Amino acid sequence: MNCIPVFKKAIEAGRQLAIIDRNRIDEILVKIADAVEKNIPLILTGNEKDLLKMPADDSRYDRLLLTEERIRAISSDIRNVASLPSPLGRILDSRIRPNGLKISKVSVPFGVIGIIYEARPNVTLDVFSLCFKSGNACILKGGSDSINSNKAIAGVIADVLEKEGIDKNVVTLLPAGRSETIQLLKARDYVDLIIPRGGRTLIDFVRENARVPVIETGAGICHTYFDESGDREKGQKIITNAKTRRVSVCNALDCLVIHEKRLDDLPFLVSLCVEKNVIIFADRKAYQTLKGKYPANLLKHATKDSWGTEFLSYKMAVRTVNSFDEAVTHITRYSSKHSEAIISEDTERIKMFFNVIDAAAVYSNTSTAFTDGAQFGLGAEIGISTQKLHARGPMALEELTTYKWIIEGNGQIRD
Repeated sequence: MNCIPVFKKAIEAGRQLAIIDRNRIDEILVKIADAVEKNIPLILTGNEKDLLKMPADDSRYDRLLLTEERIRAISSDIRNVASLPSPLGRILDSRIRPNGLKISKVSVPFGVIGIIYEARPNVTLDVFSLCFKSGNACILKGGSDSINSNKAIAGVIADVLEKEGIDKNVVTLLPAGRSETIQLLKARDYVDLIIPRGGRTLIDFVRENARVPVIETGAGICHTYFDESGDREKGQKIITNAKTRRVSVCNALDCLVIHEKRLDDLPFLVSLCVEKNVIIFADRKAYQTLKGKYPANLLKHATKDSWGTEFLSYKMAVRTVNSFDEAVTHITRYSSKHSEAIISEDTERIKMFFNVIDAAAVYSNTSTAFTDGAQFGLGAEIGISTQKLHARGPMALEELTTYKWIIEGNGQIRD
């Protein structure tokens, strides 16, 4: 497929978005949320076709899976986005120069945003709602593993847009072929920004092949450090939640780092993980502590590959350290700069952790599962940025805008 005509239509549709009343945008988003819920059977039918093609033990299966509950939650996020203030037209800076020129820095849309994602059909709705609200046209490039789910969702969106007299090209779902991916990555004259949503392989591919600016999102190798002063009751709940709430997402716990003085508490800290059959890859000290106190079939010796691995499944590494500095060293070496946490009752230690850990989200005494746009009060998210330019952490409405300078004069000329 030659995608150039599609890209041109997206540009034109994006221009039309700039003149639509912002209240009208919100009304349409609510109507789309309603339509999604009315069409739950249609969306689930498409999703079932995709699920049949993927083994249930594939780490992507849970991300691909849609249920009525999940679809209603996504619809709720769309309504949340509609209720938020518009990110457009904000005066970020304003000044009057000695010559009388009024110079303002004003938030504006990027224009056309391309999203490349894998088995995540929820992204289709999340991305559309955030792009539509922020005045951006979006070009979606989902994988073949979720093509039927994405088509069903995109069809629901297109029906509402047409009924409301909005150019349906504000959202475009490309075919699932590799050629379309390459064309999108190289569409420098038509696309303003690319955001990949997926694992390290996808992100690396996008970064290496894109000619369009890229914001990296996705890979989450997350640690929780149980400090010498950690509260074991809090620790048990936090570790269990961070690891088992939803294992296939990027904010799930991958490695528990524990101070050696608290090793006696390790069996208690991970005891609730047994219910979910979590496999633990433990270093020598942790293994000896857990031996006989954690199911033998779920306890393995850690290897060098246990560190720095995003498991995306019911697996977790445990690393023993003899100091706070050693914990920081381990996390710094293996972190993907996504989400890192400390469990401690030492306020100075927590403050130091906040200062020295380089990640998009840094926690104390709570679960990394909260790294999520909706949980941060942002309505929804287009991804979790792990880089530092332009955006970092959950990317929502504000992060989908850039700015331009508006200069108002009254006949001034420059000498």
